[in-house]
This record gives sequence, structure tokens and C-alpha cells, in this order.
Amino acid sequence: MKKLWGGRFTKETNKLVDEFTSSIHFDQRLALEDIEGSLAHVQMLGECGIIPAEDADAIIIGLEKIEKKIIEGKVEFAVEHEDIHMNIEKMLHDEIGPGAGKLHTGRSRNDQVATDMHLYLRRKTTEIIKLVEEVQKAIVRQAEENVDTLMPGYTHLQRAQPILFAHHLLAYFWMLERDKERLEDSLKRINWLPLGAGALAGTTFPINRERTAELLHFDQMYPNSLDAVSDRDFILEFLSIGSILMTHISRLSEEMILWSSQEFQFIELDDSFCTGSSIMPQKKNPDVPELLRGKTGRVYGNLIGLLTVLKGLPLAYNKDMQEDKEGMFDTVETLEGSLSLLAPMIDSMTVNQDKMYAAVSQDFSNATDIADYLVTKGLPFRQAHEVIGKIVLFAIEHQKFLLDVTLEEYKSFSPLFGDDIYAVLQPKHVVDARNSYGGTGKQQVLIQLQLAYDKLNHKE
Repeated sequence: MKKLWGGRFTKETNKLVDEFTSSIHFDQRLALEDIEGSLAHVQMLGECGIIPAEDADAIIIGLEKIEKKIIEGKVEFAVEHEDIHMNIEKMLHDEIGPGAGKLHTGRSRNDQVATDMHLYLRRKTTEIIKLVEEVQKAIVRQAEENVDTLMPGYTHLQRAQPILFAHHLLAYFWMLERDKERLEDSLKRINWLPLGAGALAGTTFPINRERTAELLHFDQMYPNSLDAVSDRDFILEFLSIGSILMTHISRLSEEMILWSSQEFQFIELDDSFCTGSSIMPQKKNPDVPELLRGKTGRVYGNLIGLLTVLKGLPLAYNKDMQEDKEGMFDTVETLEGSLSLLAPMIDSMTVNQDKMYAAVSQDFSNATDIADYLVTKGLPFRQAHEVIGKIVLFAIEHQKFLLDVTLEEYKSFSPLFGDDIYAVLQPKHVVDARNSYGGTGKQQVLIQLQLAYDKLNHKE
């Protein structure tokens, strides 16, 4: 079948070349965006008198028919037509005849494909922001239910200080809030219009780019045609933000895996988010968070892949840039799938409050509070730190926790100790004493929750 660009060629394309260079098996996902861009382009052409109004109307009717068929799944895309643009142009030719050829007046596949990707990523970024918010809502709901749940806080995966479980969960809320802000900010750069840049140098036709931008709801146009067709920064930015977002998802997943293990038993994941073993009937495996953790690597890979493709490219368009799409599509799918699973998994998990409380009652995570106690009695912190280190060593050697050490034993390390030390060492007191802004004290966590509600309700 003759190529739409085949006038200059004397031989048919090698079938292996057709297969190797064709992008239709993945860029067909841009079908609706391609039609959206074409509808705006042809409307502008008609309004500017670049093509007759009746031709513009016929093309619009034809594109709308093709759009309907695509939505209904009644379209088959062909490798011999290379990409989504040529496939749709061929369908339009079959629908309305030779007049279809006027659609491509004043544009190139170079500015066309860039426009398609801007439209696609604008839509998907907006959808992903909503999915991030659903995860945030699930976190807030669990935090609200656990504002009195004590757990060990860790550094180096060693018990450090008691905290509220709500406080720990809300740390992920703020990570996701930054991810959401990055996604929202990226829309400023996604919403630049490349259409009208032509292949690289603009067009000789008196097009109205402002009108096309208005029809497609773009905030501004690329002021440089070379930049317009060669820019993939907006995809790199999305892949970068996606990588950071997946880092946060992976860290939370890792904690859920640890917390649900026999060694911790802090939470239990709902059966609907776990699987069993083919040989060990007692197993309940946290496969979903494990896979969320694992899929982070592919998102990183998509970012590095596109950075590598673009690293040495001269301006303007090069065929290498066909490699910009699959990683973008894969990252979109991975983020959508991960976020859609994470929200209900958080919502449905059971928090074992007794196990968490037992953990903070049988460790030395309240040691810092003894040092603070001695400081309030007038002892410099560094000396207090040394005293408490010796008390902890004594307790370990005598198989005691700090609440089990007698007052006489405390006084043998410092005469500053009094009966009030036992109230200071209670896990709840240890938590509530941290009432500085952003701290784990209940009063501060309630302030955090209100801030989270305000963010979700888009209040400043």
C-alpha cells in the first residue's frame, strides 16, 4: 500500500523496517488526543480561510465519526501506516475522500505528536493528582482512628522514641502532598502548545496559533519552533516526579511489609490484598506492597531511559524521540495501578494497638526523657546523657526496663532523681511531652490532622 509520504521513493519499505520503525502498537493510546488536536487545527484552518470552510466542516464531521468508532472499539490500527497520525489520516481519507489531505496543511507530524503528548500528559497528570488525594484521605482516616495509638519510633531500624501511630502515618501524607504539589506545578509546563511549529521552522501559511491554543485550552505557546518540536522536558519532569512518588509509595510499602510480619505484628493486611503459598499453607504473603516496592525500579528505569535518549540529540526532531512514549505510558499505568491499590489497602488494614503498646513498654525508647528530666533539675545535657547511658547498661545487665529500676537504684547514679521519674517514663507522657510544633504529642497531631483536612479541602 502506498505510503502517504511516498512520493519521493522508488521502492517499497522493507517489511522488517515497517515493523521496526512503526509505533502504532503503543502510540494508538494517543488516538483521542490526536483527534482533539486535529479538530482544533482544522477549525483554525477554516476560520483563517487557509482551507475552504466546507472542507473544514467535512473533515470535522469525519474526525468525529472516527472518534466515535475508536471509543466504541470498532477501529483496527495498521502497522503499514506507521503511527497514530497516519492511521487516523488514512481512516479520514476512507471516510471523506481526498479532502482529508487538507487536514495536514500548516503542520508536521513533529508538532502534531508533541501536541498529542502534551494533551495526554495534561489529562493523566490531573487524574493522578486525584488518585494521590485518595491515598491521602485513606491515611487521614487511619490516623484519625489512631490518635491515641502508641508505637515505637525508629532510627536505624532500632527503637528510638515512642510516637503516635497517627504521627507516623501522617509523615506519608506530607510526602504525598509534596508529590501532589509537584504534579500541579508541572501542569504549568505541560500546558505549552507546540502546534504551529511545523517540522522545525514554523509554516508559510497564515495560521492563528493563539486560536488553536484557545480551542485546546493551552495557557501559552512555545515561542521557538525548534524548541517546540524537540522539547521533552515536560515528560522528563513527569517521570522524575513519578519516580519520587514511587519512592514514597515504596517506603510506605516496606513499612507495611515489616509491620505485618510475625516479628512486628503491628498491623494485619486485609486478606484481599494478600496471597498464599503453594507449599506452605500457613503463609499470608504481603504481595501487593511487595510488588508496589518492586515496581519502583521500572519507573526509575523509564526516567533514566529517556534522559539517555535525549542526552546527545541535536535539534530538532530525530527518530530516537519515538522512544519517549513507552516509558511515559508505562509510568502512567504504574502510578495509576499503584495508587488505586494503595488507598483501599491502607483503609482496610487492621492496627494491632496492643502489640504496639507492648513494644513501647518493653524497650529503652524512653531513655531520652530521663536525660531531659535531669536537665530540668540543673544537670548539663552531656552529663545527663552519660548518666542515662550507665543506667541503661545497668538495666540491660539486670534484665530490667527503665520503669522497673527502683528509686534507690536511680539515686545511686544521681541524687537528682525523685519519685516523679516514674510519671516521666510512662509511654503516654513521653509522647505527649513532645508538644513542639510538628511533634508527636497528641495536641500537635490533632493540629496536623486539621492541616491535612485543610489541604484536602483546598483551603490555604
